[in-house]
Amino acid sequence: MRRSHAPSQLQKRSLGCRPAGRGEISDNKRRKTEDSEEDEEDVPHNHCRSPLSPLHDTQSGTPPFRATSAHEAFIRKILAQPFKVPIANYVSQGGFGRGLGIRRSGVRRPLHDPDEPGALVLYLPPQLSATEKLTANLEKLEVAVVVDPMLSSVLRPHQREGVKFMYGCVTGQQIPDNYGCIMADEMGLGKTLQCITLMWTLLRQSPDCTPTITKAVVVAPSSLVKNWHAEINKWLQGRLSALAIDSGTKEEIDKKLLSYIHTVGRRPVYPVLIISYETFRLHAHVLHQGQVGLILCDEGHRLKNCENQTYRALASMKAQRRVLLSGTPIQNDLLEYFSLVHFVNAGILGEAGEFRRKYERPIVRGRDADATDNEHRIGKEKLEELIAVVSRCIIRRTNDILSKYLPVKREHVVCCPLTPIQRRMYLAFINSSAVKKQITDGDGRLGNSALAAITSMKKLCNHPDLIWQKVKAKEPGYAELQSHFPPAHDPKHLRPELSGKVAVLDALLALIRSGTDDKVVLISNYTQTLDLFQQLAALRHYPYVRLDGSMSIKKRAKMVEQFNDPSSKDFIFMLSSKAGGCGLNLIGANRLVMFDPDWNPANDDQAMARVWRDGQKKDCHIYRLLATGSIEEKIFQRQAHKKALSSCVVDCEEDVQRHFSAAQLKELFILSPETTTSDTHDKFKCRRCVNGIQMQPPPDDADCNNDLTAWHHCYSRKGLQDRVLYQCWPAGISFVFHQRSHQQKDIP
Repeated sequence: MRRSHAPSQLQKRSLGCRPAGRGEISDNKRRKTEDSEEDEEDVPHNHCRSPLSPLHDTQSGTPPFRATSAHEAFIRKILAQPFKVPIANYVSQGGFGRGLGIRRSGVRRPLHDPDEPGALVLYLPPQLSATEKLTANLEKLEVAVVVDPMLSSVLRPHQREGVKFMYGCVTGQQIPDNYGCIMADEMGLGKTLQCITLMWTLLRQSPDCTPTITKAVVVAPSSLVKNWHAEINKWLQGRLSALAIDSGTKEEIDKKLLSYIHTVGRRPVYPVLIISYETFRLHAHVLHQGQVGLILCDEGHRLKNCENQTYRALASMKAQRRVLLSGTPIQNDLLEYFSLVHFVNAGILGEAGEFRRKYERPIVRGRDADATDNEHRIGKEKLEELIAVVSRCIIRRTNDILSKYLPVKREHVVCCPLTPIQRRMYLAFINSSAVKKQITDGDGRLGNSALAAITSMKKLCNHPDLIWQKVKAKEPGYAELQSHFPPAHDPKHLRPELSGKVAVLDALLALIRSGTDDKVVLISNYTQTLDLFQQLAALRHYPYVRLDGSMSIKKRAKMVEQFNDPSSKDFIFMLSSKAGGCGLNLIGANRLVMFDPDWNPANDDQAMARVWRDGQKKDCHIYRLLATGSIEEKIFQRQAHKKALSSCVVDCEEDVQRHFSAAQLKELFILSPETTTSDTHDKFKCRRCVNGIQMQPPPDDADCNNDLTAWHHCYSRKGLQDRVLYQCWPAGISFVFHQRSHQQKDIP
C-alpha cells in the first residue's frame, strides 16, 4: 500500500491538516516555553490523530469510538474478550500457555519412544509408586535413553548387545567409578557402527534430558581418518559434523585443534574430532589444554606398550570415558593385556609392578610344563580371578556370528616348493661363514645382524630378484650367490619361473582372470614384493592399483572407493600389510592372496579380513602361500601353535632375543629335505593321514577357527573344493590345508 493511501494520511487530508515543518516545530516549542497556561488555552485544537490513538473508518465516515456512556463502556468490555481456542473443554497447558522462549512445564519425555517396536533402550528409569509420583518433582524425573531409530533399525542383534555393553561401561554401570571399555570383536563385525551409535547417543541424550557429553575424539591410524569421517556421514546422514584432520602444516593443525578444544557450549560446531595417532602425538600439548567427554581409539592394539610416547600422550588426555577398539587383542602377553585395560580403566588391575606380582608371575609359573600341582592350582585361580575382573570391561565376539549374514569363506594354506635355483641359493646362503657368524655371538645369544639374514631368507623365498642388489654389491654371505643366477640375468625383466610362489601366483591370477569375474587383493610385507607384483601385472597386462605407505590419505580413500565400484576395470589391488592391513574395506574383491607370513599372527589376521566383511556378497577365497620347508613354514608354525613369539612383531634385536633361545634360532636356518611336501604337516604327526592320503575327514563342525589338525589335508588336488586352485596345482604345489568358515546358508 502506498503511504498516501494509508488511513492516517486520508484522515489528515479530510480534516485539512498538514504536517508541521521544521520551522513550525521550533516555533511551537518556543511558544510553549514562553507562554503561560492561559495562553495555551487559546491555541486552536489540532484535529490530527495523536500516536497510538484508535483510528476510525475514514471511508465510511464513522467517527472515532468514544466511551461517552455506561452502555458504551459495557459493550466495549464485551467486545474486548480475549481469544479462546474453539475446542470444547480445552484447557491451556501451563500458566503461560504456549509462547516462544518460554519453557513448557510438566513431565520430562525421552528423545525417542522406548515403547516403539524394535526400540533399543539403553537406560530405563526406575518405576515410581503412586505415592512417589504425588511427591516427585516432575522437572527432575529421569527419562529413558533410547537409541535413535535411524540407527537401531540397521543394527544386528550382536551389535545391539555391543552398544548396550559399551553404554553400561562408559556410564559407570558395569564397574563403579570406572568409565572405560574394550570393544574386541573380530574383524568384520561392525565395531565402527557400534561406536558411532554410542557416540551419537551420548552426544544427544542422558537420563537427565541433557547430552551426556558435548565433544568426542576419535583416534585412528592415518589410513582410516577419512574412513571414519565417511562412516559418520553415511550412518548419521549428515546430522553430525566431524572435524577430520589428515593433512596441513603444523600451524594450520594447531589452529584447528585450538579452536576445537576451546569450544564450549551444548552445541559446538564440530562435536567430533577425528585424528591420527601420529598427529595426536605431535600436537598433544594443544589437546591437553581442554577436556572432552569421550575418546575412542581405533586399532587400539597400538597401545599395548604403556611406555611409548603415543600411549602416554593419550593417557594424559582429559577424558573420563574411554573406548578402545581392537579386532586382534593380545592374548599371549599378560603385560600387553594390562596396558590395554589400564588405559581404559586405570587402576582396576593396580600398577604394573603389582600386576606382575599378583597375576603374571603365578599364571606364567602355573602354565610351565615343570610346574608343581600347587603352582598349577594357584596359577589357575589367579587366571580365573583376572578373567573375572577384565570381563566386566571387555566384550569380544568371533566371526561365527557372521555366518548368518556373510557368504562362505574358504581358507587355503598352500605349500609351494622352492625352485632348483632358489634351493641352491638358499642352502649356499645359510651355510655361508658370514651367516653362521651372524646366528650367534660369543655368549650364545643372537647376533646383531641375524635379523638382516632372516629378512633376506624371506625375500629369497619370494623371488631371487629381491636380493639381487646385495648379490651385485657382494655383501658378506651374498658374494657366492651370483653364480646361481641364470646367465645374463636382468631383474628388470621378471621371470616368474625362478620362484615357486610366483609361478603359482602367476597361474592363479591367469585362471581367475580367464575363468571368473572376480577381483583379487595381493598382500605382502615388503614394498619390494609389491614392485614384483607390478612387473607381473605389466607382463600379463592386468589392470591394477597399488597402496603402500608412500600414498597420501586422500588418495587412499579415493582408490579404495574406485576399486570397490562394480563398474571398475581394476583386477588387482596390491596392498602393503603395514600401510593398509588395518581397517580397509575391500569388498569389491572376493579373492585374497597373502604372499608372505608375518611374525605376528594378528597382522596376518587383520590383512586377510579385508575382503570377508560386512557388505560382501560373493563367496571368498583366501590363499596363504608358504615356501615348503623354509623359514616361512617355521614362522607359520609359531603362529599356529600360539607360542609367545606369535604376539610380538620381530622388528628389533631385543624382541628376538626375548623370544628365541640359541637352539630355536638355529632351527630357523635349517631347510627341510627336498622330498618334504609340508614341514608343518610333518611336525604335528597327523593321525588322519596314512601314506599321503587323508583317510578320515575333519569333524563336521570344524571351521577356519580350528587348529590345522581339524582342516582338510591334501597331498594332491583330488581333495580340493576350489576349482581355481585345483587347476593351478601343476604350477608347483606340494600340499594344501583348507577349511571353510561355516556351512552354506542363505543370506537374509
